[in-house]
Amino acid sequence: MGLLERLRKEWFILGIVLVIAAARLEPAVGVKGGPLKPEITITYIAVSAIFFNSGLSLKTEELTSALMHVKLHLFVQIFTLVFFPTAIWLFLQLLSITPINEWLLKGLQTVGCMPPPVSSAVILTKAVGGNEAAAIFNSAFGSFLLDLKSECKFGHHQLFPDLPSNILKYGIVITPLLLLLFIVRRYIKDWLERKKPPFGTISSCVLLMIIYTTFCDTFANPNIDLDKFSLIVIVFIIFSVQMSFMFLTFLFSTRNNSSFTPADTVAIIFCSTHKSLTLGIPMLKIVFAGYEHLSLISVPLLIYHPAQILLGSLLVPTIKSWMVSRQKALKLTRQPKAPVKV
Repeated sequence: MGLLERLRKEWFILGIVLVIAAARLEPAVGVKGGPLKPEITITYIAVSAIFFNSGLSLKTEELTSALMHVKLHLFVQIFTLVFFPTAIWLFLQLLSITPINEWLLKGLQTVGCMPPPVSSAVILTKAVGGNEAAAIFNSAFGSFLLDLKSECKFGHHQLFPDLPSNILKYGIVITPLLLLLFIVRRYIKDWLERKKPPFGTISSCVLLMIIYTTFCDTFANPNIDLDKFSLIVIVFIIFSVQMSFMFLTFLFSTRNNSSFTPADTVAIIFCSTHKSLTLGIPMLKIVFAGYEHLSLISVPLLIYHPAQILLGSLLVPTIKSWMVSRQKALKLTRQPKAPVKV
């Protein structure tokens, strides 16, 4: 693969680097009250566009087909929305006594509270040949739960005292969109199937704008300082967490009494451990609006996103090989034995 082809394929990751660099050069453009008016264009227009675009891209009929696999859905949602954030919170209690930047640690907690992505988990499950319908359902269901566990985690410890009002604002912005997109999709379903609009590209472009204004606020604030030690440790923690949780979901879903097929296990591994950047950044932008350390809180999620894609892509051949061999072994054990001739 040539350099240009590689850059074209990874344009979003490159875009993140470029918008952060642009924010560093001229932060006054994207700060609150600046020329871009992010308090309006980002908080309401851009965030609404991302949620509406993501919801419109979902095929409700595909979600319906996977609805009855209740045990798998419960496993993924409990692991993603209960076990994951709880485990991270307990781990952070140990890290709180270290010199790691406290706002990066709080950002790591928000990563644990995020729903699974609509894109990467499904793409990787499909690449392996796993249960794609289950991946689609769990990614969509998790994304639309409007994950508000951070109120319990952060609000309880008085780290973000204004959180309830911001969550109310989040609900006011998003809830009408959820109703509207289902109505709109019903009437333009055939057109969507025929034209196949670039939903992913649209969301990514809007997301880059959100990331840009977020870091403009960071670089415009002289009181914020990010040390290299904290950043390196956070990167290491994120990769370690992903690898550990992927292995843990594999162990749980392959137990003899689990009743999950190898294809189910593939969907479980990716859906249970991946976190949504597309929905996560807008959620942070609304829930933590007004906090001067918002960009630092966003850093762990910005690292988690490329890390999950990188690890997932590297593991696709290994997981696919395991799934195929496991399916063949199960098929052989289920074949009736030939009668023995006397």
